[in-house]
Amino acid sequence: MRFASLGSGSRGNGTLVEAGNTLVLLDCGFTIAQVQARMARLGKSPIDLNAIVVTHEHGDHIKGVGPLARRYNIPVWMTPGTARHRRLGELPRLCHFNSHSTFAIDDLELVPYPVPHDAREPAQFVFGDGRSRIGILTDVGCWTPHIEQQLSRCDALILECNHDGDMLIQGSYPPSLKQRVGGRHGHLSNRQAAELLGRLDTSRLQHLVAAHLSEENNRPRLAQAALAGIMGCADAWIGIADQEQGLAWREVV
Repeated sequence: MRFASLGSGSRGNGTLVEAGNTLVLLDCGFTIAQVQARMARLGKSPIDLNAIVVTHEHGDHIKGVGPLARRYNIPVWMTPGTARHRRLGELPRLCHFNSHSTFAIDDLELVPYPVPHDAREPAQFVFGDGRSRIGILTDVGCWTPHIEQQLSRCDALILECNHDGDMLIQGSYPPSLKQRVGGRHGHLSNRQAAELLGRLDTSRLQHLVAAHLSEENNRPRLAQAALAGIMGCADAWIGIADQEQGLAWREVV
C-alpha cells in the first residue's frame, strides 16, 4: 500500500491511496487540469481512479469533485450530510457511507470516523489493505478518545498542522476568522497536533506527514519541529504535504 498528496492547504486538497489494483482519491479541491497535471507527476491519471471519497463539503475539498467525477464517470463516496451540499451538482454514481461503519472499495478497506469540524457531517479515515493502516486526520478543531483509538498503531499518519498559535493571533486574519480557525470546530495547531501525537501508539509508524499547513499562519519548519519533538526524531524525517508540490509516493511495508 502507498499514498501521495496532490496538494494540501486552503487552496486545494487531494490525497491518493493505492493498494493492489485499487486507487482512491480522498477529496478533490482542484480543477480537472490541475488534477491531471498533479497526478501525472505521480505517474497516474484520473482514468486510473476507482473512486473519489469526500471528507466534507468545504470548497478546498470538493471544488473539483463534481467536474472530475462527471468527466471520468468516477463513483463518489460521502456521508448523507455532505451529499446535501448543493455545490456538488449531479454525480454519475453517488454512494453513501456511515461515519461509524467500515466499508470497502475493491482492494481497500476504509474505516471512517466522525470529527469535530464546522461542516454538516464531516469524517476522516483510516485506510487499510488487511496488513497495513494509513491514518488521515485534517480539518478538525480538537480530538476525541475515538479519534485517538482510530489513529493508534497506524503504519503511516497524515496529521493536520494548520497553524502556529502565535502566528495566528498576531496575523492579519479578522477576529472572527481567527476564532473559527482556532476554535474547537476549526483546525489543529502545531501544538495540538503534537499533543495528540503524544497520546497515540506510534510503535508501528513508518511515515509521519504534516498536512493542511496555513500559508499565512505557519511554516513547515515549525510543524516539523513540533512533531519531531514528540517522536524524538530529526525534523527532516517529518514529511510535508505541500500546497503546490504535494507529496511524492510513500510506500507502507
